[in-house]
Amino acid sequence: MMRTFLVFTYLTFLNCGFVLAQNLNAGIPIFEEAVRRGQVLGEVSNSYSFQIRPIRLFPKDTSHTFSSIENFYSKEISGKNSLRKIRFSSLPLVMSNAINTKRPYGWGNKGLLPNVGFQTYISTGFFAKFHFLEVQFQPEYVYVQNLPFQGFGEEYPRGVVSARFFYWNNGDNPERFGDDPISRFWWGQSSAMLVFGPISAGISTENIWWGPGQFNSLTFSANAEGFPHLTLKTNRPIRTPIGKFEAQILSGKLENSLLAPTQNEIQNDRYFRKFDGDWRYLNGIHISYNPVFLPNLFVGFNRTFQQYNKYREKTFNGYFPIFEVFQKETLFQNGNSVAYDSRGQDQQVSMSFRYLIPKAKMEVYGEMGRRDHAFNWRDFFLNPEHARAYLVGIQKLFSLPSEGEFIQIRGEITHQQESINRYVRYPGLIGNQTWHTHGLARGFVNRGEALGVGAGVGSNVQTLELSKVRGLNKRGILLERLANNQDFYSRAFGQNPERNPWIDLSIGILWDEQWNRVILSGKLQFIKAFNYQWQVEPESRPDFPVGSNVGSIYSQLNLVYRFNKQ
Repeated sequence: MMRTFLVFTYLTFLNCGFVLAQNLNAGIPIFEEAVRRGQVLGEVSNSYSFQIRPIRLFPKDTSHTFSSIENFYSKEISGKNSLRKIRFSSLPLVMSNAINTKRPYGWGNKGLLPNVGFQTYISTGFFAKFHFLEVQFQPEYVYVQNLPFQGFGEEYPRGVVSARFFYWNNGDNPERFGDDPISRFWWGQSSAMLVFGPISAGISTENIWWGPGQFNSLTFSANAEGFPHLTLKTNRPIRTPIGKFEAQILSGKLENSLLAPTQNEIQNDRYFRKFDGDWRYLNGIHISYNPVFLPNLFVGFNRTFQQYNKYREKTFNGYFPIFEVFQKETLFQNGNSVAYDSRGQDQQVSMSFRYLIPKAKMEVYGEMGRRDHAFNWRDFFLNPEHARAYLVGIQKLFSLPSEGEFIQIRGEITHQQESINRYVRYPGLIGNQTWHTHGLARGFVNRGEALGVGAGVGSNVQTLELSKVRGLNKRGILLERLANNQDFYSRAFGQNPERNPWIDLSIGILWDEQWNRVILSGKLQFIKAFNYQWQVEPESRPDFPVGSNVGSIYSQLNLVYRFNKQ
């Protein structure tokens, strides 16, 4: 770290040339939304699919009216350069502060954790380029107060507790991250890449986002802390006679939280299957295609495999399982599906689309994923909804009389709950694994947080935002409905009339404002939890049960500060 600091200090005083392009970090507050909005308005090139992020934004791909937004994020340091081949740029200071009262709420915040109390995230750094070598040093610091709260109840019978631990033991989603405050420093959005024209390769700990979603993604999003990975990717769309392509192949290392899932030690001792400390190997591929005959359509494909390192074969297929065929019957000619599953590989596949309608200032998108191989093509066509999740969304802008002002509507539905398929595939209503869970690989997570959907295992969420925007400024409201852990509810309670689903309804106030080199982005969200933790009030009668309803507040304040004058 001392060497890194000295290098940073030395480079800061170099006079540098113009940085031709800059990565826009996945999930960065304000800017990612603004660039996407700029594309819908025709101010950013429609070459970018927004299905693979970070986005490498080039000045030639933005209009003059959009330049103020792009220049805020990245601008060269002025002065004379003694090493003219070195190009250097400082990165803005990004600070996110969040407060939860009574119970955890919120997701998609990188290193921030679902907890009660105050927490803060701080990140800054620099970007440097020397010939074909590009280095981005952007570490993150996170402090989490991590206060206790009322979690899963102690009064439930054995069958209900066992059902809850079924998903906890096939995943890694602790209610609370230990008993003490958390302070962590991490490499964050850092990378070292070799860039050769439109292709780059290197090592990174950046957050990745695959898919068209704005609030969630089925595979990778900005919900969990980034993980170390080797990557080979396109850094801009590649033109071919049939259209444009973007792609990425990566291999990474995922870690478990190693924490017990609940705050009840008796339940943990009796039901929890403890981690053995091993790490998981991840291999993934993304391909996005923009047809030449439909310039505003983007079609995406994602495939990931994860497996504990102790189970991984030291062969080509062991390192790159993404190139396997999709049918278990083909992989095992004797038709032994159990033999395939015993390898402990967890695979997810998703297909997605995003369609821009520039004349209507609008976009629509969707993503469908499947978590488990089909036995053969017959199984796939007869039972396509098995182990699936999906996401659909829209963005629409309406022009206002004042130049540059718009009404922005953003909406998204994310559905992870098992389909009605569970009635015919499994006995009763118990169901089986849900999205982001696996019996041997213990969940598609990093350090206890889902890599994709952060709303909770088996949860469904609907989000609607209505706001007035101008440049980087925004005023708006957010409406959200979250149905928590629906697969657990079906498994544990079935059609029990005494227990109703745990539903969160919330309304939020949104406010973004820019003052020269400073941007503030605020959200104040009021949440009403109906039937919190599926509990019933003690005074309820069996023939007229009343759920336990809990009100809470979630607030977040983001600050982005640019060190250099525009």
